[in-house]
Order: sequence, then structure tokens, then C-alpha cells
Amino acid sequence: MADYHFLQKFVEEKSPTPSYVFDLDILSGHVEKIKQLLKGKARVCYAMKANPFLTRPMLDHVDLFEVCSPGEFRICERVGVPMEKIVLSGVYKNPADISYVLKTYGGKGVYTVESWEHLRHLNQNAEALGMKIHVLIRMTSGNQFGMDEEDIRKIISRREEYKGLHILGLQFYSGTQKKNLSQMEKELQTLDGFLGELHREYGYQAEELEYGPGLFVPYFLKDKEEDATELLGAFGELLDKLTFGGNVILEMGRYLTYLCGFYLTSIVDRKVNHGQSYAILDGGINHLNYYGQAMAMKLPHCTQTDQAGKPRTEGEEELWNLCGSLCTVSDVIVKLFPLKKPEISDMLIFERVGAYSVTEGIYLFLSRPMPRIYFWQEGKLTLVRDAVHTDEINSEREESKNGQID
Repeated sequence: MADYHFLQKFVEEKSPTPSYVFDLDILSGHVEKIKQLLKGKARVCYAMKANPFLTRPMLDHVDLFEVCSPGEFRICERVGVPMEKIVLSGVYKNPADISYVLKTYGGKGVYTVESWEHLRHLNQNAEALGMKIHVLIRMTSGNQFGMDEEDIRKIISRREEYKGLHILGLQFYSGTQKKNLSQMEKELQTLDGFLGELHREYGYQAEELEYGPGLFVPYFLKDKEEDATELLGAFGELLDKLTFGGNVILEMGRYLTYLCGFYLTSIVDRKVNHGQSYAILDGGINHLNYYGQAMAMKLPHCTQTDQAGKPRTEGEEELWNLCGSLCTVSDVIVKLFPLKKPEISDMLIFERVGAYSVTEGIYLFLSRPMPRIYFWQEGKLTLVRDAVHTDEINSEREESKNGQID
């Protein structure tokens, strides 16, 4: 059980469930520990898709932000992320959006190249504006993202033709939740060898390598808990073996943020059907999503409290199916979860939801409200987004009745 420092204030202020609480003290402590363990061997880039609400809080803790959509870019603008700290990524970049960014920010930042089309419109835009912008070529891991080695060789061999581009190096990401270092070691060796090949064959000296390690996050009770000191120490040894002498940037999202997030939901009904016990919650799978939670069979870190926030300690544990409020049989968060004499208004506090749950849920299904979002920092609980009523998104506009189009 984690220390729920926010819980007393949450209850005192009669904060309603369902809600997320992001503990910014946990966030800052965790990220700073990661940076200390890396010992300056790599810069840290926050993949903000993991949790866009943490973009502003991350400003003081990370070197760069990976931004993958126009919406994410607008969030960065609103919270004041300097363009110099942005890596503008994404498999599709609308030329009009790129033109806006270049004109507004004067060519600052870094842009990823995912295709020949990306290469052309980035170069054309930059040349037309008299700029030379910094780019990273994304190397594919065997899917729709990035470019293969042969195309990258062609680009590097003809790099002088692209007057608007300064090619900093490579970007590579192959996936998340890697349970051991062997895959990362193999990937880093491949990238190191390929950069050496580009240097030998084309005289190209890369300045940066941006790599997404995809470090494992132990979401469930049966997952092996990894010691960060041991894990990042061993990963640092992999970085030490690189012959590449430029800057290494580690792109991370899930591993940076998972610990700081809590999801609070309340029991609103109980029933027994054909011998199976069901607790109905005011949240559901539209709010809570753990990576790898197969058929709701894995038990996450979760604590049962009464409505005053006191842990339930009396009584024998019984197995209950925790179901949400959606009208679909799929809305099962956890099957056979141990509860002690559950009462209506008891709260369940799900831990380790700092990454993705806040944006990955099927929020619009059945037009239920989105949860409230709170920050907890230095003893203060702050509402940063109130409940959002999705029925307004899921219905026609009032003016459409008259056939008007704005």
C-alpha cells in the first residue's frame, strides 16, 4: 500500500469520485532519482502522450518533450514549454501545422523524419523560409513508424541536397514493457553499429541518438518489482559500451510517470448473481486502463477504504468482481478481487495510474462524465480539471437543427 498523503484532504474537501490524483511530489522525486542514477550519461525526454496533464510539472525536471500531435503542441504552448525543448515527432505531420510552427518559432526545436514525404515538406518549408532546421531520422523497428536502413543510407549519402535540414542523428523506439535488458542491449548495439557504418561509408558523424528504452513498469501484484538503482545502473553500463560519442537522449513516458497516479472510485451498488459477488463502481473501464490487463484477471495495486478514507481492516476477505457503470458486460475492472465487508460509499484507490489511463479510456462511450483531475503538491490539493460532461460532445449542435454550418 502506498502512502496516500492526499487522502485526508481529499475526504475533508468532500472531493467526489471518480477522480484522478497526480502526486507531483512523487513525480519530481522519481524523475530526479532517475536522472541521478543515469549520472549524466543521457538526457531525458518526456513522451508527453503518457500523460499530457503532467507537461507543466515536468518542465523543471526533464530536458526535452516528445510531441506527437498538433493538440499536444498546443498544450505545450499553453503551459509555456520553450520550443528549444520540443522534439516534434509523429507518424503524420500536417504541412500546414509544420508551416505554422516554423513561422512562429523561427526554426527552433527538433523535428523527426518518418518518411520521404516528411523529408520533402520539412525541407521545402525550411528552405522557403530561409531556415536550416534540426532533424532526427526515425529508424523503423519493423512497423509503420520510421524508415528502414536502406532509405536512411540514401538520405545520408545525399544530405547536402537538403539545404533546409541539419540531420542531427537517429531516433529509435521499438515498444514498451521490456522485462529484461537483453533486447535493449541488442537494439543499442544495432544502432551503434549502424551509426558507425554511416560514418565510415559517408563521412557522416551523428550528433544525437534518441532512444526509447521501454523500461518495464510493474503494474500488478504478481509482477516482479525492479529496483531502480539496479536497473538503471545496468542500463548505464550498456550506454558505456557505445562507441557513439554524441549525445544520447532517452525518450520515456510510462516509466517516468506511472508511480505518481492514483484513481479513486466508489462502490455504488452490490449484488450476488448466481453465486458471484459484484461490486458496482462509479467509475469503470472508461477511466482505468492498465497495460497488459488481460480479461481483468490480473490484480493491480489497490486499497479499499471506508468513505472517511480509513482502510477496511475488519472481516474476512471475500472475492468480488469489480465492475463499472457502463452498460456493457465488458466493463469489468478486476475479477475476484479481495474485499473486506464492502459497503456502499467505500472507496477503492488504484495505484500506478500516472501513465495513459487518464487519456486511454473509452471516455465517450455511453456519454458518462470524465473524472475530475487533481494535483497534490506540498500539502495542497488542487483541482486542475473538473468533470467533463461528454453528452455535449456526443450530440448534435443546437444550431444544426436549422441546417446552419459555421
